[in-house]
Amino acid sequence: MVTPELISPRSPRVVAARRLAKRNFRGKDRLFIAEGPQAVREAVGHRGAGGEPTLVELFTTVEAAERYAPIIEAALASGARVHHASDAVLAEVSQTVTPQGIVGVCRFLDSPFEEIIAARPKLVAVLAHVRDPGNAGTVLRCADAAGADAVVLTDASVDLYNPKSVRASVGSLFHLPVAVGVPVEQAVAGLKSAGVRILAADGAGQDDLDDELDAGTMGGPTAWIFGNEAWGLPEETRALADAVVRVPIHGKAESLNLATAAAVCLYASARAQRPRTSA
Repeated sequence: MVTPELISPRSPRVVAARRLAKRNFRGKDRLFIAEGPQAVREAVGHRGAGGEPTLVELFTTVEAAERYAPIIEAALASGARVHHASDAVLAEVSQTVTPQGIVGVCRFLDSPFEEIIAARPKLVAVLAHVRDPGNAGTVLRCADAAGADAVVLTDASVDLYNPKSVRASVGSLFHLPVAVGVPVEQAVAGLKSAGVRILAADGAGQDDLDDELDAGTMGGPTAWIFGNEAWGLPEETRALADAVVRVPIHGKAESLNLATAAAVCLYASARAQRPRTSA
């Protein structure tokens, strides 16, 4: 049954949710915030490795509860605590300027890197030195759309559960395994041991993406390493890769941003890995 409306933003439940805006509290509680109907809908349907529901708690205005009634019903059925909240409460819990009226508190859901390797992935995105949370979430979304088997965030990258990362993933966070805090050397070594070819995406790469596709070298299991938004990949990381690949610029643009380059690379691999059908 839905609990009574939370009038005061000083409610202990609201205070506990609000503090998840800070990384140290997220890590301590192993909880994070998912905002908006799309993210909450995906959270409701997600369960952890042990079968426990990912969604723990839900704050919603009365208006949003009516608009998204199926989500509320599913949340209640999963055992989540559901609170009708005032606009003031949602403003406290939300991390956006214009809250959408529905905010979920979720359990951490990252996967052990060893489990990703054991599954023998065919397509993986490795985020090395990616510091912008919006970019991290968008690359995760691109990886999901391209049919990647997993995403790995190295220990030098942004927090997966940063509210901006979660929002930018638009629910994709709940769709595929994601490992966090993995040193890039360990990530590369583990993927290579699983028979995965390592490609570093870099605008100054010696190899051209079109040439790789024409040569037919991208049909096997592949992991793409994507670097920092401003300065790309350091030399020591590029040296770990089997090839350093640039996305060709056919027009006059100086470069592509990280998320766009990641989408091009991941879709190129996805297309190369798809079985060809006769006309």
